[in-house]
Amino acid sequence: MIYVALLIGNWFSFNNLLVVQCDCHIHYHSIFTGGFFVSKVLITGGAGFLGLHAAHWFANHGWNVILEDIAPYDEAEYPKGCVFINHDVRDRTGMDKILAEHHPDLIVHGAAALPLWKPSDIFSTNVHGTKQVLDAAVAAKIPRLIFISSTSVYGIPDHHPLVETDRLQGVGPYGESKIQAEMVCLQYRDKLCVPIIRPKSFIGTYRLGVFAILYDWVESGKRIPMIGKGKNRYQLLEVDDLCEAIYLAGTLDAKICNDSFHVGAQEFKTVYEDVKAMCDYAGGGARPWGTPAGPVKFALRVFEATGLSPLYKWIYGTADQDSFVSIDKAQKVLGWKPKYSNADALIRSYQWYLDHKQEIPHGTGVTHRVAWNQGILKFFKKFM
Repeated sequence: MIYVALLIGNWFSFNNLLVVQCDCHIHYHSIFTGGFFVSKVLITGGAGFLGLHAAHWFANHGWNVILEDIAPYDEAEYPKGCVFINHDVRDRTGMDKILAEHHPDLIVHGAAALPLWKPSDIFSTNVHGTKQVLDAAVAAKIPRLIFISSTSVYGIPDHHPLVETDRLQGVGPYGESKIQAEMVCLQYRDKLCVPIIRPKSFIGTYRLGVFAILYDWVESGKRIPMIGKGKNRYQLLEVDDLCEAIYLAGTLDAKICNDSFHVGAQEFKTVYEDVKAMCDYAGGGARPWGTPAGPVKFALRVFEATGLSPLYKWIYGTADQDSFVSIDKAQKVLGWKPKYSNADALIRSYQWYLDHKQEIPHGTGVTHRVAWNQGILKFFKKFM
């Protein structure tokens, strides 16, 4: 892979720098600008945590970026030149118009309703919405669509590491909807290339959601309750590593990419060790603290049912269990290699939280871009 950079001239420029990528496996040539071909990507769910990072990743590799989301954008956070579109993926007519106007070479379909949404919205967005985007992509002759799935499709498995061919059995409406959406994707693989990416829980700069609760407790020097003793291994993923995997699945030969891939950290230790590494970095006296799993899970189920806690079953139901996947396939087929360990990812995300906590919005668990309200957990924090 050869990268050539030139200052602004009569060529295509991005942020005062020209980036030309010469790579024999890339065949996207949608716009001819002053001597260079520029590719275009449409990212659904573009206002979200992954959408923001994917926009930067593709823009930094010389792509034009079109963003689609039902939510509002903070345009100042995005690369220059992005196109911002407010639209609901369930609206087929609107998607047809978007593709007709912009005709991207690649769609990264990351739009999804999160677990705390109403079940009806989860299924209509994650399943019906995915089908609408796929149908529109086929009609517009878009060659490739990457579907961002989740390892929640495995529920609470009885063995590890998981491989891509293991049985799918989701937990709750979110996990079930992701399985159904994957089944929809499989039906289209004879019409276009549809890579499916199953990432582990991914964190990084701008990631808040439930992790903002953890960071707040760490900054306050509190004991950090773990469900169980923390001896289990729980694999995470840094968002930049995820973006690289998405980029590879979007640019390598379609014959090898039209498949499903796990992505997660290569280096991860026990929950106790990874949380302790972040606490040690923070230096404020916070430390991991084990709790009896059974009673704590029961209490959290009650709190969830009564709306007192932002934690949902997929979080607390698996927190004391091993949870990791094999990434061998992505490494061998895509040539992907994660750069960050669990501890690295937690520390990077925590430091960003410290640097930006005064400007962080708070809200309910419908997006990972806001710090979730702690509910009854804020009461328990006083005694930790």
